[in-house]
Amino acid sequence: MNFAPLAEVTRGAQLESIHHGAVAVVDVHGNLLYRAGDPHFLTFTRSTLKPFQALPFMRGGGPARFGFTTREIALMCASHSGEAIHIETVQSMLGKAGCDEHHLRCGCHVPIHYGIENRLPTAEEHFNQLYNNCSGKHAGFLAYCVQHGHPLDSYLDPAHPLQQAIRESVAQAAGISQHDLAAGIDGCSAPNYAMPLSRLALAYARLAQGDKEPVFGSVFGDLFGAMTSHPELVSGHGRADLAFMQTAPGDWVAKGGAEGVQAIGIRSAGIGIAIKVADGNARALYPAAVAVLQQIGLLGAVDATPLASWAHPEVRNLRRLPVGKISATVRLAKI
Repeated sequence: MNFAPLAEVTRGAQLESIHHGAVAVVDVHGNLLYRAGDPHFLTFTRSTLKPFQALPFMRGGGPARFGFTTREIALMCASHSGEAIHIETVQSMLGKAGCDEHHLRCGCHVPIHYGIENRLPTAEEHFNQLYNNCSGKHAGFLAYCVQHGHPLDSYLDPAHPLQQAIRESVAQAAGISQHDLAAGIDGCSAPNYAMPLSRLALAYARLAQGDKEPVFGSVFGDLFGAMTSHPELVSGHGRADLAFMQTAPGDWVAKGGAEGVQAIGIRSAGIGIAIKVADGNARALYPAAVAVLQQIGLLGAVDATPLASWAHPEVRNLRRLPVGKISATVRLAKI
């Protein structure tokens, strides 16, 4: 494995940890422009895959069939925080498809916004699968099954027609053979795929082109438009993807994934960026991503931007006292 240093963690003035990983920056044709470490490292896409998992539904006219709004399309691509706006939107999607929470197969967890707010739920608060960060994606899955008359209870089975259609669309978006997609199961129990990091970057370069993309055209246009118009639904308040998309509204589309994966598509530059932290620790991901954007000339000083707090995050202890910081060390090589 060929990994490069992406970020370092200091405690006081002393270096404590170093996070390594890989970066790939490609154009809309898949040509590698910049790299750090192995740009073709086989990487599970995790939640960065969500816009492409929505492709069968979008290509089949699902939004028109069920009257899905741009907000609801955005939530299909989301790792949402479980805020009220997210839960209400998922409920609307399920209702339009004639489904409800018990049809979901994503499981339940404490909503992400509690961690962002550094607080715990009270004993009176209770959660169900609507609060799962992937519930919007799963609502879209169910709507596709309703539209096409496919079984609902087995919609996550890799052999299900929905999942077969997703696999085909993912391969097409990434410019890769289906046989070269390595399969696994995601945290929400849906099939997920590993691909070379450079192929993930290509998928986002193409997504960012929207209507101008020659293969997916209006479908990518609808996905890109929904995600960039409603970034607060794609992630949530205090989240990095929201900050990336707010920094360049209507130009950058961003989606992170578990185990230290980040993808960004840049419409104006015609490029896609994919980053993987080798040890899976997301704390290294965001300062590294900011540094990558700066090194390829897409971002200047960040102090007055929504990315300010993500460029040099503080390390805080249990009393919320600052005890260190995380700094990018990534150095891109131009190809």
